[in-house]
Amino acid sequence: MVAIIKVTRFNGPEFVVNADLIETIEATPDTVIQLTSKRRLVVQEDVEEVIRKVIEYKKNIGFNLE
Repeated sequence: MVAIIKVTRFNGPEFVVNADLIETIEATPDTVIQLTSKRRLVVQEDVEEVIRKVIEYKKNIGFNLE
Protein backbone atom coordinates (compact mmCIF):
# COMPACT_ATOMS: atom_id res chain seq x y z
CA MET A 1 0.00 0.00 0.00
CA VAL A 2 1.34 3.43 -0.94
CA ALA A 3 1.37 5.94 1.92
CA ILE A 4 -0.15 9.00 0.27
CA ILE A 5 -1.17 12.26 1.91
CA LYS A 6 -2.87 15.28 0.32
CA VAL A 7 -1.10 18.62 0.43
CA THR A 8 -1.57 21.91 -1.42
CA ARG A 9 1.03 23.46 -3.69
CA PHE A 10 2.10 26.91 -2.62
CA ASN A 11 0.37 28.35 -5.72
CA GLY A 12 -2.90 26.47 -5.17
CA PRO A 13 -3.56 23.03 -6.65
CA GLU A 14 -3.87 20.04 -4.33
CA PHE A 15 -1.74 16.94 -4.95
CA VAL A 16 -0.65 13.78 -3.18
CA VAL A 17 2.76 12.82 -1.80
CA ASN A 18 4.05 9.39 -0.88
CA ALA A 19 4.66 9.93 2.85
CA ASP A 20 7.22 7.12 2.92
CA LEU A 21 9.44 9.18 0.60
CA ILE A 22 9.53 12.28 2.83
CA GLU A 23 13.05 12.86 4.10
CA THR A 24 12.66 16.28 5.75
CA ILE A 25 10.03 18.94 6.36
CA GLU A 26 11.16 22.46 7.17
CA ALA A 27 9.76 25.97 7.56
CA THR A 28 11.88 28.50 5.65
CA PRO A 29 9.30 30.26 6.45
CA ASP A 30 7.39 28.46 3.66
CA THR A 31 6.95 24.76 4.31
CA VAL A 32 9.36 22.75 2.19
CA ILE A 33 9.09 18.96 1.92
CA GLN A 34 12.22 17.24 0.69
CA LEU A 35 11.80 13.74 -0.69
CA THR A 36 14.39 10.97 -0.65
CA SER A 37 14.91 11.73 -4.35
CA LYS A 38 16.08 15.23 -3.23
CA ARG A 39 13.06 16.79 -4.97
CA ARG A 40 11.77 19.76 -2.95
CA LEU A 41 8.09 20.66 -2.73
CA VAL A 42 6.78 23.97 -1.34
CA VAL A 43 3.33 23.56 0.20
CA GLN A 44 0.73 25.74 1.92
CA GLU A 45 0.34 23.49 4.98
CA ASP A 46 2.58 24.24 7.95
CA VAL A 47 5.11 21.70 9.20
CA GLU A 48 2.86 20.49 12.04
CA GLU A 49 -0.05 19.89 9.63
CA VAL A 50 2.11 17.77 7.29
CA ILE A 51 3.38 15.76 10.27
CA ARG A 52 -0.21 15.31 11.51
CA LYS A 53 -1.29 14.02 8.09
CA VAL A 54 1.57 11.51 7.98
CA ILE A 55 0.81 10.27 11.51
CA GLU A 56 -2.93 10.06 10.78
CA TYR A 57 -2.29 8.04 7.62
CA LYS A 58 0.10 5.68 9.43
CA LYS A 59 -2.44 5.11 12.21
CA ASN A 60 -5.22 4.45 9.67
CA ILE A 61 -3.21 1.64 8.08
CA GLY A 62 -2.38 0.12 11.47
CA PHE A 63 1.23 1.23 11.71
CA ASN A 64 2.39 1.17 15.34
CA LEU A 65 3.91 4.58 16.12
CA GLU A 66 4.88 3.76 19.70
